[in-house]
Amino acid sequence: MMNQHGKSDRPVIPAKSPNKAGQPAAEGTEGSGLTKGNLPPQNASRTPSRTDAPSALERVRQAASKDKEVRFTALLHHIDNLETLGMAYFSWKKEAAPGVDGETWRHYGETLEDNLQDLSHRLKRGAYRAKPVRRAYIDKSDGRKRPLGVPVLEDKLVQRATVEVLNAIYETDFLGFSYGFRPGRSQHNALDALYTVRRLVSDATLGPTDRTHNGDRR
Repeated sequence: MMNQHGKSDRPVIPAKSPNKAGQPAAEGTEGSGLTKGNLPPQNASRTPSRTDAPSALERVRQAASKDKEVRFTALLHHIDNLETLGMAYFSWKKEAAPGVDGETWRHYGETLEDNLQDLSHRLKRGAYRAKPVRRAYIDKSDGRKRPLGVPVLEDKLVQRATVEVLNAIYETDFLGFSYGFRPGRSQHNALDALYTVRRLVSDATLGPTDRTHNGDRR
């Protein structure tokens, strides 16, 4: 199921508000608007301000929200964009384990601008190639080993940038009470929502005079 053109579908507001803002309502745009399958060019300004036009990913999100039938056919320039790659870099843990090339977050960041420029150019030329994944093992409580795959840092950046672009499109299709595999949400948020629903139903059924101060029935 999908939301209807910018309408919020949240019948319940959990006590801890797990539904974070991130799905802006569709707004009108000046001019002739977006053509299906085509996106407007990147913003000229790179300095955030309240008067700046919406970011490139925000425009993707708005286009996906306004027209559920739109098909995006030119998204690579959002992935190889320096701002998106930079955002991906700073989203990773500084102490994350390196991949087969031994590249660490801190060392990569010493010449971050040059490294991201080089990565962006390789993506644009089609010369980027993912490297093998390093296999690591961690101990389990039962004595066995759990295998883990550790990509190199640049592969993580490209993967994260791709996720951000795809999230801008697919997040608009989720309902407000969807929690699985979504950014900023977890099973704990879902449990908070269920607890709130239970209390609301209980209060509506029993009434405030049928409950003690600690929520127990008299």
